[in-house]
Amino acid sequence: MTQSISDPVSDKPAGKPDVLARRTRLREFQAQLVERMQAARTGASPYARQLGVLIGQRYCLLNLQEAGEIISVGAITTVPLTHDWFLGLTNVRGSLVSVIDLARFQGQGATQLDRESRIVVFAPGLSFNSGILVSRVLGLRNVADMQEQASAEQAGVPWAARQYVDRDAQVWTELDLSLIVQDAQFLHVGI
Repeated sequence: MTQSISDPVSDKPAGKPDVLARRTRLREFQAQLVERMQAARTGASPYARQLGVLIGQRYCLLNLQEAGEIISVGAITTVPLTHDWFLGLTNVRGSLVSVIDLARFQGQGATQLDRESRIVVFAPGLSFNSGILVSRVLGLRNVADMQEQASAEQAGVPWAARQYVDRDAQVWTELDLSLIVQDAQFLHVGI
C-alpha cells in the first residue's frame, strides 16, 4: 500500500494542480481584460486602443473598435471550392461567421490550432460577419510606448501599412480591419 505525500500548506496530494484556483485566476484575468477593453473603447483608459495578437509568426495590433468578440476555436464547417485560407463557417451566438486564416492569406504557413488559438470576430460596426484566426491573444498594447517605424506600405497591402517597435525591439504590424474587408482578394473566397 502506498501513501501519497501531502502538501502541508494546502493539505492536498502533491503534484496535482489546483484546477479550481486556475479557473478562478482565468476568470479574473478575463474579467480584467474585458474591463480594460471596454474602457479603451470609450477612451476612459490610459491604454491605447490596440489588441496585441500573434498571427502566424507576426505580432499584430488590432484596433479595439474594429475587433469584436474573442472566442475559442470550436467547430468550423468547411465550405467546398474555397481558398485554403478560408477555413469555413462557425456559429457565434446564433450567427454564422466566416473564419479566415490571415497568416495563410498573407502567404505564411497555415496557423496551427492549439489551446491558445482564438478567433477574433470583426466588430458589428464593420457590418462583416467574419473573424480571423490568431495563434494567440497577447493582450492590450499601448502604441504610445512604441516607436513607429518609417516603412513603406507592404507590397500593396494598405491594411498593414504601419509598424511599431516596442521596448523589447519586437516589431508590431498594425492591421486595419476596415480596409481588409474592402480588399478584393479577401472578399473573393471561391476558387
